[in-house]
Amino acid sequence: MKIASITVNAFPGLALLFSSLAIQFPYWFTPLADWIFILLGIIMFTMGMTLQWTDFSNLLKNPILIAFGVILQFSLMPLLAWLVAWLLNLPLLLATGLILVGSCPGGTASNVICYLSKGNVALSVTLTMITTLLAVIVTPLLTWFYVGQSIDVPLLAMLLSLLKIVLLPVLLGIMLNTYLNSRLESIKPVLPVVSVITIVIVIAIVTALNVDNVKQLTLPVAIAVILHNLLGLLSGYFLTRWAGYDIQTARTLAIEIGIQNSGLGTALAVKYFGALAALPGALFSIWQNLFGALLAQYWRRKSF
Repeated sequence: MKIASITVNAFPGLALLFSSLAIQFPYWFTPLADWIFILLGIIMFTMGMTLQWTDFSNLLKNPILIAFGVILQFSLMPLLAWLVAWLLNLPLLLATGLILVGSCPGGTASNVICYLSKGNVALSVTLTMITTLLAVIVTPLLTWFYVGQSIDVPLLAMLLSLLKIVLLPVLLGIMLNTYLNSRLESIKPVLPVVSVITIVIVIAIVTALNVDNVKQLTLPVAIAVILHNLLGLLSGYFLTRWAGYDIQTARTLAIEIGIQNSGLGTALAVKYFGALAALPGALFSIWQNLFGALLAQYWRRKSF
């Protein structure tokens, strides 16, 4: 976890650095546009490498809590994205990108941020795993539900893409970790580093593809992204407390709901809606990890 915590703390700075490089030297990264889905598959594979089939046993311990977290994840974030996009009157493609991020599962960084916040790591990992697997079907459906009336959403194509870039790499990672666990211990500390570097490259590619739009659209999109993330964190925390759960559980669900797999949203946006639609996902990646690291430091100092 020490390497993981260092990696998470370094991520916002690396994301900002590579985004700046992409703006100054877009030609460094634009040739890599076709690699976005492959890079995302690598991230999903590294996530699977941290899990085993026995992790599913957590579902049996408190299925009601797991179901509560999954429902909050897939109901709050897409709805909040739609509301923020409507309130700020975002252009259609930007609104689509924000809603797509909101329709994605929890991000892998949430597990490390949860650990740093003294949350329930087992619960966080379980929710990330379940929402990631469900996202193969739920993410395309939610995107279609919220924006399908205004823009063509290739539902079946998105579902097939998610099968290839999410489900298969995650399952492969789980299988390797389950059956070759002892042989893989030496490389596991490197996995968070691989994930962070890969996400940073994806952000740089999206920024480079949007270099003509970044200066004009960064402020309204940044406001939308910050509002979306903060509302997700706050809603997750207070709804969990309102439901009668303890502070540790509330912290865990707040982080799990507010920290999205924005890399997935970015990749899907680029492929199916264009580079402009991917801008909210790229900014979301930077903001959520920057604020998440700060929130983790604050909560770590606060007693229950």
